[in-house]
Amino acid sequence: MSNVFSFTGTVGRDAEVRYTPAGMAVLNVNVANNIGFGDKQQTLWIRVAVFGKRAEGNLQNYLKKGQQVFVSGELSQSEYKANDGTMRTSLELNANILDLVGKRNEGGAPAASAGTGYGSPASSARGNAPQPQTASHDNFDEPYDDDIPF
Repeated sequence: MSNVFSFTGTVGRDAEVRYTPAGMAVLNVNVANNIGFGDKQQTLWIRVAVFGKRAEGNLQNYLKKGQQVFVSGELSQSEYKANDGTMRTSLELNANILDLVGKRNEGGAPAASAGTGYGSPASSARGNAPQPQTASHDNFDEPYDDDIPF
């Protein structure tokens, strides 16, 4: 795939699953991505679609408004005529990777981080179990030990 667009953003409203006339499931979700900063900050809305068996799974239960996600896939742009007669542009992404990267701002679905990269559901739910903390091994005050065993 030569046209790859990857970004992190926030789900704008709950995901919907629909079916094509041929019976293929399509999960649609709108994701907001803030670009710029300060007075120049803008919100870019991207309509994300997931097709096939990935769309039929539990993913819809986790993609609720406020959920932070990482999305990667093929980006396309389309133009349409709005109700007021003006021409508008829409960004659409056919997702290959869709991962939950944070917790939602509100209650509801579990706040666990559950990845679905490449359409494979997470092998285990992480739940609210405490994450082990790793001690930092960067101690620049100790002498450097360059005795490498190979």
